[in-house]
This record gives sequence, structure tokens and C-alpha cells, in this order.
Amino acid sequence: MENLIFSVNVVLPIFLLMCIGILLRKVKIFNDEFLEKGNNFAFKVLLPTLVFNNIYQSRISEEVNVNLIIFAVVIVLGTIGLMFLIVPRFEKDNRNIGIIIQGIYRSNFVLFGVPLSSNLFGDSNLAVVTTLVAIIIPIYNFMAVIILEWYSNNKSNYKKTVVNILKNPLIIGSVLGITASLLNSRMPVPLEKTVSEVAKTATPFSLMVLGGEIKIGNIKKNLKYIVTVSAAKLIILPAIVLAVAVAFGYRGVELGALFSMVAPSVAVSSYTMAQQYDCNSELAGQLVFMTTLFSPVTIFLFIFIMKSTGLF
Repeated sequence: MENLIFSVNVVLPIFLLMCIGILLRKVKIFNDEFLEKGNNFAFKVLLPTLVFNNIYQSRISEEVNVNLIIFAVVIVLGTIGLMFLIVPRFEKDNRNIGIIIQGIYRSNFVLFGVPLSSNLFGDSNLAVVTTLVAIIIPIYNFMAVIILEWYSNNKSNYKKTVVNILKNPLIIGSVLGITASLLNSRMPVPLEKTVSEVAKTATPFSLMVLGGEIKIGNIKKNLKYIVTVSAAKLIILPAIVLAVAVAFGYRGVELGALFSMVAPSVAVSSYTMAQQYDCNSELAGQLVFMTTLFSPVTIFLFIFIMKSTGLF
């Protein structure tokens, strides 16, 4: 019950912030012009700052098992590779394909990873998960740009695609964060506090904008995608990753870090990026909304099973 309450306490504020956005749209405080500009602001300023700050604050530990990092990277890239092979066989609309692939592999690791691992194993064991955050988040962002560029209806030539990837604000934030973390460099205290304060606004602002953009009435239209992707994201992928990780001998903190990487809901920034790449942003927003709604239940069930079997 304690783990269920924890999961609800982590997820419920995210869900309620989206509901606030829905309400503000209903009472005409949010309009189309504001939401368009707000989404652009979140994508170009707030979310890159959040990514940079999370990696900057994560001291990449030399004590972390390198094999675990390699295993996590292989899991992420392997999942993406399989989705590239499977999804286009069942879906022909490019505007949906990129969103489905992103929805399955890309989780809210930034928002969930540290608090979930802290609750499970205590603050003294956070080096594993913070190091994974610093490695995995840039991969999430880099691959998302490639996927959405590849399946965008406004597909560019390859040279322009590479330029767009390098210019992507989330990629820039990731690279700067990794550089600062590896060099162990510190910003002046006032600047560090400013960056931290800006980063704190990214999630609530992005979630409210997302809520304002979500068209609840259209969920029925995308129901088959929502059900399929939600099941794959919240149940099938975590189950497979945990089974493979256990087979490779991972237990305790390291297994928990891998769980924190794959088990949470779809990343909030996936919706923002979908808007920027002319993909099905409506579906992307609905996936964030629905997986956020159901993730406390699935996270609780996995934790209960893992603890009952002595793996956590």
C-alpha cells in the first residue's frame, strides 16, 4: 500500500496539472495563440533547461557498473530498433508511426527515476539512477529527433536533417549538461539558482499547455492506438526488461534503476516535440495523459511482484 500511495503521490500532480490546462482552456484563459506560443517556449527554453539541469546536477559516478550502463543503452536502442521493424507493418500513416515508436520507448525518466529509486532504496543508493539519467536522457532525446524527422510529412534532405538534430534544443541541453557533469564544472551560485528555478517551471508549464491542447472528445478516434501503446509502454516493455535483467543477474538497486527507466508514463516532452515536427501531436498528448493516469497502478503491481519475490 505504501508503494501505491507513493506512486499516486508522484503521478497525481502531473495528471492534475494537465486537468488545470483543460479547465483553463474551457474558461477561455488559454486560447490557440497562447498555447502555440507556450508550446514553442517550452520546447526551446524550459525543457532544454530542465534536461541540462538534471544532467548537470547528476554527478556521473565512476563507481557505477559500466556493464549496467551498456545494458540500459542496449535495451533502449534495441526497443527502438524492434519498433522500427514492427510498427510500420501495422500502421501506414507516418504522422502516427513516429508517435507510436516514441510513446513505447520514451518514458518520464527525468520526473520519476530519482524519486522512485529513492523511495525504493533510499537516498544513499541514488548514484546508479542519476548516472543512468545522465546517459539515457540524451539518447531518448537524440533518437526522438531522428524518429520524428524520419517520419515527418515535412521530411527534409539528409543534410538538413543532421543540422536539425544538432540544432534541437533538447540535444543542445543534453550535450551541455553532459559536458558540465563530466568536467565537474560549477556555475556561479546566482546563475546555478536561476537555472534551477527556470528548470522547475518546465514540467508544470508544459503539462498545463499539454492539458490545454488535449482534445478529450477525440480520444475515441485514437482509442486503438492509446490502448495498444499504453499496454506496451506500461506492461509489456517493463515485464520484458525486468525478465531479461533478472536473467542477466541484476538485482536490488541496479534492477530498480532499470525499472525506473522503463516503467513510468510517456515523457511529457514527447508531446512538445510532436508539435514541432508536424506529427500527430493530438495522439502524443493523449498518450501522455492516459499513461500518466494508469501508471500508478502498473508501477505498484510491478513493485509488489518484485518485492514479493525478493528481487528488490
